[in-house]
Amino acid sequence: MAWPVTFEQIVDARHRLAKLLPVTPLRGYAELDRAVGARVFVKHENHQPTCAFKVRNGVAALTAMSDEQKSRGVVCASTGNHGQGVAWAGRALRVRVTVCVPAGANPEKLLAMRDLGATIVEAGADYDAAVAKMLDIQREQHMTSVHGVNHPMMPVGAGTMTLEIVEQCREMNVTLDTLIVAIGGGSQAVGAMTVLRKLSPNTRVIGVQTTGAPAQHHAWKTGERRVGPPVTTFADGLATRNAYDLTFDALREGLSDFILVTDSQIASAMRLMMRATHNMTEPAGAAGLAAAVALSEKLAGQTIAIVNCCSNVDTTTLRRVICEDG
Repeated sequence: MAWPVTFEQIVDARHRLAKLLPVTPLRGYAELDRAVGARVFVKHENHQPTCAFKVRNGVAALTAMSDEQKSRGVVCASTGNHGQGVAWAGRALRVRVTVCVPAGANPEKLLAMRDLGATIVEAGADYDAAVAKMLDIQREQHMTSVHGVNHPMMPVGAGTMTLEIVEQCREMNVTLDTLIVAIGGGSQAVGAMTVLRKLSPNTRVIGVQTTGAPAQHHAWKTGERRVGPPVTTFADGLATRNAYDLTFDALREGLSDFILVTDSQIASAMRLMMRATHNMTEPAGAAGLAAAVALSEKLAGQTIAIVNCCSNVDTTTLRRVICEDG
């Protein structure tokens, strides 16, 4: 298969992103080491200006556009974090942004996108309906679309995160055995594998998805791409019903494993992450930790990295997670 992005594209994007975004911390925590039975490092993408890694993707996409493309304005579809990333990049680069969102999207993420200057268009019951609306607006208003997965700059932007992880591990004289990443559309994982194939080929990449939105996992297992059932998860960052053209083949070829965790396991991992690191996380941001705990027997003695990829949890969900015992 033709790999969808190149290491050189990621390095080039790193230079563009460096003008706008910080290098995020990679930190270890003794309590997480004990919980997993391994040496665990957390990449804190929750320290990004939008509290999510997807701002990397938004900045990578908009900084790669021509002036003519930017002048037409940008439209995207999102359940929240991708939209915030594109909106943040749009404000930084003075580009008009419209974000299509499904009905019932996280109200606090919607407010954040509006505060960044984006126009919000509500459309349909799920992410796929929002994508359909995005394509309508692209055609009707001649805007430039930035799909949250099927856009070449998505894994490129996300790959800059793993480039930092590799460099930070080298600075600490750490050999990374396994990187665990949450998978919604797959840009984070494909970007990671692109970097690791070049710089750390012995590092395995494991994907994790929730049982309430298992379409990508099932496609990876069977090799068949089918539209999944309606999502039933509180992890809106993982709430996709499809495998995607840009990432599917690379996920099939490159992931060493791909597991499912329940919302209950994710909620438990959220509590553990917040207690151990004193950093906020949202459900998708804790999925990697949930997978690490679930795979503790296989990971015993290894050095692993997980990603707190986002921390934009709404107060209702946060209250419910903190107050539950399970």
